[in-house]
Amino acid sequence: MSHSHDKEDSCCSSKAHSEPKHSHDHAHEEGDEHDHDHGGDPSAFKTYLPAIVTLVMLLIGIAFDNLFNVPAFQVIRPYWYIVAYLPVGIPVLREVWETFKAKDFFTEFSLMSIATIGAFAIGEYPEGVTVMLFYTIGELFQMAAVNRAKRNIKALLDVRADVAHVLRNGKYEDINPEMVEIGETIQVKAGEKIPLDGELISDKSSFNTAALTGESKPRTINKGESILAGMLNLDKVIEVKVTKAFADSALSRILEMVQNATTRKAKTELFIRKFAKIYTPIVFFLALALVTIPILVLGNEYHFQTWLYRSLVFLVISCPCALVISIPLGYFGGIGAASANGILFKGSNFLDLITKLNTVVMDKTGTLTKGVFNVQKVESSIDEAEFLNLLTAVEAKSTHPIAKAIVEYAGEKEIHPAENIEEIAGMGLKGLVNGKEVLAGNVKLLEKFNIDFEPKIASIEESIVVVAIDQKYVGYVLIADEIKEDAADAIKQLYENGIKQVVMLSGDKTSIVKKVALSLGIDTYFGDLLPEDKVARLEAIKSDKSKVVAFVGDGINDTPVLAISDIGIAMGAMGSDAAIETADVVIQTDQPSKIATAVKIGKATKNVVIQNIVLAFAVKAIVLILGAGGIATMWEAVFADVGVALLAILNAVRIQKMKF
Repeated sequence: MSHSHDKEDSCCSSKAHSEPKHSHDHAHEEGDEHDHDHGGDPSAFKTYLPAIVTLVMLLIGIAFDNLFNVPAFQVIRPYWYIVAYLPVGIPVLREVWETFKAKDFFTEFSLMSIATIGAFAIGEYPEGVTVMLFYTIGELFQMAAVNRAKRNIKALLDVRADVAHVLRNGKYEDINPEMVEIGETIQVKAGEKIPLDGELISDKSSFNTAALTGESKPRTINKGESILAGMLNLDKVIEVKVTKAFADSALSRILEMVQNATTRKAKTELFIRKFAKIYTPIVFFLALALVTIPILVLGNEYHFQTWLYRSLVFLVISCPCALVISIPLGYFGGIGAASANGILFKGSNFLDLITKLNTVVMDKTGTLTKGVFNVQKVESSIDEAEFLNLLTAVEAKSTHPIAKAIVEYAGEKEIHPAENIEEIAGMGLKGLVNGKEVLAGNVKLLEKFNIDFEPKIASIEESIVVVAIDQKYVGYVLIADEIKEDAADAIKQLYENGIKQVVMLSGDKTSIVKKVALSLGIDTYFGDLLPEDKVARLEAIKSDKSKVVAFVGDGINDTPVLAISDIGIAMGAMGSDAAIETADVVIQTDQPSKIATAVKIGKATKNVVIQNIVLAFAVKAIVLILGAGGIATMWEAVFADVGVALLAILNAVRIQKMKF
């Protein structure tokens, strides 16, 4: 925003382009991930075919072993089970080879391979096949769950148009939106999606913005106003001047954010991966000890096959699959559930961090209020038409919402050319119009230039733009903003969800800030703040190390505060690009009540992750002890590993079914 009145979007700070997010953004630990996919699309039959072939052959083999007494089967029995093993075993053995080449010897793949090949070595063929089959089924479950979560996210956002009708050489050509250049004109028919961000050239049209904002009510956009890719044109054929390349459109950036969200790991997720790295070799050597140490203790009573079997059971039970699979899946489910609610988390680390949130600091305009201004009153000591002409000439050079409201109020008048426009940070604008010096801004602007004005102006609570011409005060314009419908409920829900303190920071007049804060139930508020003042206030709040602080804003001037907060939350529907880029969480619907929803989703995700960790460790600990004592067989081992993994996966998927 390049304008400065009595409101928080007062000016662009030099810090507005500060570095996005500090250390908690960079939890990329890709190197310690294995590919659980084994390729393929879970919707394709061929993905399930290996498991189906193995299952059928295993059931036939078990039937011949236990029901039919066919001597010929006993001859081919080992070969039958080896063939049954190969469809599910080969992909895992291939993974073992790849990880060995990368000098990574202790993985769930190598544990599974050793356990199943060992089972074959001692003649336990059905158990060997069953372990690998159930492991593969667990992988398929995980893959299906991940793909479902991905589809949920993409369904919310993938509303990009596939084609753009571009005006070239006097006629419209259908081309890929990625090939359209900035400044070109595109045509969008009724019922079509807007392919690129731009400016409406046609008079006006009605748009469905639900894909971007979640708002079901159609929105009317007038000539000259911004229009975003993904909006649906409802009205008539329109023309749009492209202002951003396809890759830079708000929609493309949001899709990229979602796709990158899984690369930022939560601390629990990173811990489990590191834990698995240490845990797996320990388990391997314990299994080895289980075979070798009894020789020293039992002497002649030692039976190698018995202890090898126990060792293999131990290996299968101790495989960390349930943890390695279900915990990332739990976070992925949380990100998917949030997306379905119009909330984009830029990483699972923020899903974790939001559960610790106890302080929420909020901007006012565009966050708690609609940021849609209307002129309520014009008072001037000169001719009103001349007053508006001079004021509008200066305001037309600004993109500030208040400036736009004044220009819109003045209507389609001929605007005088303005020269030497200068922005005075946190105060307003100065310029030359028809040889006259025009000052337009707040009371501080008049005080700076030592211009006398009526004392009553300082006590007016609403947003006000005061005007001076040639160093003489000539009048003011009164502007009003409207509080969002769910703002009061949003504050109430925050307190109900464990937030101890809500603070409002605003560049608006303290009297207006106080009025809004009290009407919403906010106890702590500060007005008349420049962007650097907001940073100072937030740093003061953060100096109390017991506080985990989120800042919620929408303007470019909020960027520095979003960057230094523990969690930056941006209003993404109509918020500035810089704010959306810098934030860790983006509220697509622009509804402040979604902040409490984000907290609820974070807490639900954490609960599921903790449940999965407890479940996996408890079951494995019990069956490990039974296995080492020779009580648990390979079948119990299969349940302890694959069964727990399946239960954990189903529990993780549950997040996406919850209502928030």
